[in-house]
Amino acid sequence: MSFDTDVLISGAGAAGLALAIDLARRGIAFTLIEQNEQPFGGSRGKGIQPRTLEVFEDLGLVDRLAAAGAPYPPLRHYRSDGTTEESLLTGEEVSPSPSEPYAAPLMIAQFRTEAVMRERLAELGHRPHFGRRLAGFDQDENGVAARIVDAQGEHLVRARFLIGTDGGRSFVRHTLNISFPGETLGVRALVADVRLEGLDRLAWHRFQIGSPATQFMVCPLAGTDLFQLQGPVPLEGDIDLSPAALTELIARRTGRTDIVVHAVSWASVYSMNARLADRYRVGQVFLAGDAAHTHPPTGGQGLNTSVQDAYNLGWKLAAVITGASDTLLDTYEGERRPIAAGMLGLATRLLGEAREGTMRRDRESRQLDLGYRASSLSCKVLSGETRLQPGDRAPDAPCRGRAGQPTRLFSVFAGPHWTLLGFGSPERPSPRAGLRMAVIGEHGDLIDDAGHIADAYGLAPGQWALVRPDGYLAAIIDTNELDQTLRRYFEDRLTTAVPAEVD
Repeated sequence: MSFDTDVLISGAGAAGLALAIDLARRGIAFTLIEQNEQPFGGSRGKGIQPRTLEVFEDLGLVDRLAAAGAPYPPLRHYRSDGTTEESLLTGEEVSPSPSEPYAAPLMIAQFRTEAVMRERLAELGHRPHFGRRLAGFDQDENGVAARIVDAQGEHLVRARFLIGTDGGRSFVRHTLNISFPGETLGVRALVADVRLEGLDRLAWHRFQIGSPATQFMVCPLAGTDLFQLQGPVPLEGDIDLSPAALTELIARRTGRTDIVVHAVSWASVYSMNARLADRYRVGQVFLAGDAAHTHPPTGGQGLNTSVQDAYNLGWKLAAVITGASDTLLDTYEGERRPIAAGMLGLATRLLGEAREGTMRRDRESRQLDLGYRASSLSCKVLSGETRLQPGDRAPDAPCRGRAGQPTRLFSVFAGPHWTLLGFGSPERPSPRAGLRMAVIGEHGDLIDDAGHIADAYGLAPGQWALVRPDGYLAAIIDTNELDQTLRRYFEDRLTTAVPAEVD
């Protein structure tokens, strides 16, 4: 089969855009299609968790997102006696640290997140193709033949891989006949982006705490003049989403007649589900994002887990397309499906807490502690215990370059390469294409004069940390085992000579 593109991505939401950006910066040919004629215009997912902010930093758009959004406001709880109480979404003050530069979630409406992502993709020379629908596909061991329908008719596109990032009702998942078990959670909810008067923008307003069937929340959407309405509605029947009807609903739920909705920008009524696909891969076709897992919105996990799916899959697709064994792609499901299962459990638990008015988004929701210790790509070649383990997230740390400039480890990791950090070792291994080396210490490239690297990694002189392209530790290695271990790691686990030794 000859190919029109290496990767066909069906669905241009956050997961599809993240995958496209990652492939674009790696120089991989792809086509990104979206059946809708226009970008999504709502704010269903409005929270970017700290780990996803780290991903977006690597992809080159975190500062633009921060400029388009803002930190979450405090939660203002309105009691039945007319008094109010304010609390933090995170339950307590959280601050950045040297190893974790992003401590709290960022609020930004989903339509603005995706707009920033499309802008970044355009900088890399690509754009989504709206109004193009995946109508069917066939595959063999070499690739996929996909039928695409647009205003001009039906076209055949041949690709090495097809990625379904096409949402909870995924056409790709249905075509593959992949089961999507889980549960409907018995909650039907309204979410709407509106312009209103009567409430300030200094807090996330929460009414009828502890009354699951009637509680109501009104949140100012950072970076816009909109508020987001959220609240349960009856399980059956049509819901009037006009400004007048929403104004009346707010009055019933809050007891206030001074809150008036003037315009509705976007609105939806949906039943909450927690579902996880049985498989993420069938042959040359993969699922990512909501096509693979559907979350209740509590805890702000859905969009974040979806973006991190794409971040995990992107470098592996690129490696296989440029010579690695196809078996590398099996690690995508092995690493990401357990993460999604855990996040589904967290979001479902938080839904129960939210209905009782006690939800707090604690450290678990920030996703900084997620990792892949059980993955076949995690390799420890050391005796004794270490603070970090292969599969853990590689921490950040401010430091100084040998030439005197301030820098940080995330700047060293940034980009599509692997990174090898040496701790106090005077000798370097043989250079390899696609592998950046940095030695930390008195005679190295990086000076840890404040001790932040030592605090974060805890590795002894003569030890090395291999960091994957997606910012997770792949291996911790002693100097005397380094060259042999690197060669064996790349050849056995990736079955490729790339990153290859450079003569």
